[in-house]
Amino acid sequence: MASILVAGGSLGGLMVANMLLRGGHDVRVLEKVPGSLDGRGAGIVTHKRLVEGLLRAGLDADASLGVAVPGRVLLDARGEVQTAFDLPQVLTSWSRLYSLLFDIFPRERYVQPATVNEVHADPDSVTVRYGSQALRADLLIASDGIRSAVRQQLAPHIQPQYAGYVAWRGVCDEAVLSRRTREMVFERFAFGLPAGEQLIAYPVAGPGHALAVGQRSYNVVWYRPANASELRALLTDADGDYHAAGIPPNKVSWRAVAAMRTAARELLAPQFAEIMEKTAQPFLQAIYDVSSERIAFGRVALMGDASFVARPHVGAGVTKAAEDAMALSDAIRAHGATPAALAAYETERLKVGQAIVERGRRLGGYLQAYSGGARRARSASEDIDVAHDTAIELDGFTVEDLLSVRGAQQD
Repeated sequence: MASILVAGGSLGGLMVANMLLRGGHDVRVLEKVPGSLDGRGAGIVTHKRLVEGLLRAGLDADASLGVAVPGRVLLDARGEVQTAFDLPQVLTSWSRLYSLLFDIFPRERYVQPATVNEVHADPDSVTVRYGSQALRADLLIASDGIRSAVRQQLAPHIQPQYAGYVAWRGVCDEAVLSRRTREMVFERFAFGLPAGEQLIAYPVAGPGHALAVGQRSYNVVWYRPANASELRALLTDADGDYHAAGIPPNKVSWRAVAAMRTAARELLAPQFAEIMEKTAQPFLQAIYDVSSERIAFGRVALMGDASFVARPHVGAGVTKAAEDAMALSDAIRAHGATPAALAAYETERLKVGQAIVERGRRLGGYLQAYSGGARRARSASEDIDVAHDTAIELDGFTVEDLLSVRGAQQD
């Protein structure tokens, strides 16, 4: 039985921790945030490999993950259907997956608050310091997010790169929406594509993870270009405080929210404008790329968002974390809790992670091009390409497949 530490107790950290615990290892999770993380995050598109990872982490095969949709619909600015097609998927929420994974992990092994301050590795072990305490283990797996403290120590030159646009996100209760909006978009993965922008929306479980009709929620993500000065203004709250690392939902300026809703009425289909109007607490996400050159450092490995962050258009962030967790578990099973295991993991996952980041760049390339520039309206065929290529199933894709995106997304 090996001693393994996991920095970060979010979805990726909980998946790998549960897998390794089931493999017989002595696992501890170090989470910097006190209290439950439930209620954070928003919608997630599930894929086969994510479901496989959840099963390997110990979830009940019969656990309901979310809301199934039969296909997709693209609305024009008038609210009319531009195209619709079948593409069955299950949409879930960050909170739903977190609660399922957290409930099966032993509380005594989940240490919080525990902010990793230092990592010291030698040929035989790794020591992690948090606060005034330290733990020694055979391996450290860093799943501590886009601004990973572990990555900052081991590869400080790898930093998040702003993509030139933001996402307005939120969830709206199904019950408050008009009948027309519910009938036209609620049961599908929906798209709206103003020039130089992109909106996606889909149903997820409602408060308390409710899945009954009338009790669900609708998750919305609206991508909008924002240059550096515009981004700074959006990340500045009503009291004038600037939140460089990301603004908390309750700190987003009411003026920014009001301006966003005005723009929604001017640019979006009426159904989407209604959703943005009735979303109780919209929040902001600046879009970044993170692409690592290494993800194994002797007895330390990076996974999930600590290793790579692809733009959300790929719709595979949590799936990638599940694949990372499975690859780590397999490598440790084959090689033991050794640097050789982490080197094998890097061989399997490095090029895939880099390719997924590049795919996200290509899918979002037209949005980046509009940051501070003129906006060119896409053709109808280009719009349909966006609806077809966003957040699709990537199971079985090769690295070359991941780098292939149709139409205007190549620029």
